Amino acid sequence: MDFELTEELKMLKDMAYKFAVAEFTSISKECDEHEKYTPEVRKKAGENGLVGAWVPEAYGGAGAGILGNSIITEELSKVDMGIGLNVVAATFGCESIIQYGTEEQKKTYLPPVCAGDKVSAGAFTEPNAGTDVAGYKTRAVKDGSDYVINGNKMFITNGTVCDFMVTQCITNPEEKKHNSFSLIIIPADAKGVTRNKIHGKMGIRSSDTAEIALEDVRVPQANLVGKEGRGFIQLMHFFDTTRVMVSAQGLGLSEACLETSIKYVKERTAFGMPLGGFQMTQKKLTEMAIMIEALRGLIYKSAWLIDEGRPDYHLAAMAKFYSGQTAVFCANAGVELHGGYGYIDEYSVQKWYRDAKILELYEGTKEAEIMTIGRTLQTK
Repeated sequence: MDFELTEELKMLKDMAYKFAVAEFTSISKECDEHEKYTPEVRKKAGENGLVGAWVPEAYGGAGAGILGNSIITEELSKVDMGIGLNVVAATFGCESIIQYGTEEQKKTYLPPVCAGDKVSAGAFTEPNAGTDVAGYKTRAVKDGSDYVINGNKMFITNGTVCDFMVTQCITNPEEKKHNSFSLIIIPADAKGVTRNKIHGKMGIRSSDTAEIALEDVRVPQANLVGKEGRGFIQLMHFFDTTRVMVSAQGLGLSEACLETSIKYVKERTAFGMPLGGFQMTQKKLTEMAIMIEALRGLIYKSAWLIDEGRPDYHLAAMAKFYSGQTAVFCANAGVELHGGYGYIDEYSVQKWYRDAKILELYEGTKEAEIMTIGRTLQTK
């Protein structure tokens, strides 16, 4: 058993962090305050092989696998989780194309996204159904050689900036719920697509989030991803992969909170001694460090198993659950260790505190992960 990263992954880790420091630092505060998306950073990241790094080289990616992509996500998130998301989630939705798409779909959609020239989205969540995937209502009805699609999607990452979206639709309403769905690629500029940016998010404010209306949107049946009626299962496999990437966001943010807090408590004094000399301070730092190391193990193993062709979705759910727990704990501890300074925007810990909470909500709520883990434990 070898826990050492390969030299290639070490180089990738170092490059990703240096890129984030160079490209994110000067714009982080502005992007947070003004909800500013960062296409120029995404393009530059694509030129450096950081967009879609998990995608095989044959389709324009770096071929770094899910572990490599997780490491990139971790390092970018240390600097700014929202801007980092604009890089690593530029391929969001493409996971299903890799897993189930035709060769033509892979060659058409993946290379321009990996180059940073285009953006994809996964249009899944609806206004009245998020975690309840079987409750989605968007319909796709066959008409000649096309699908005609009607419905509404909500909280869609990259919603107003994407070029196409992989969309979950009901295509077989006569079948049982889990056999009624299909994944269909919809061009973002198709007639009948209306996209509105959601403003006022608590965190990851530089990431684009939108609500999307689909009104008599017509797309060719050739845009079907995988088999008709298999969309529910395909989407579950999609999330089982992307949850590892989301977990890596929490790891990077937590590491940033710990590193910044250590620096602060060594410099700040109270009652004639550095804050770091107090046992309660040491307890917080210690708990942060332990949780971070445990989380890293869950993420790296989950990612490695996917790359080995032996995915453990039970472990991926654990990583996602624990990532949210760790990030929220570390961000809260970081604010507390900074005292009043942690509550003002001069210090990044207040932003990380706001960013962290989404990790308990998107890509499967913490409650949904508990249900997944609990059911799996009882079927082994």
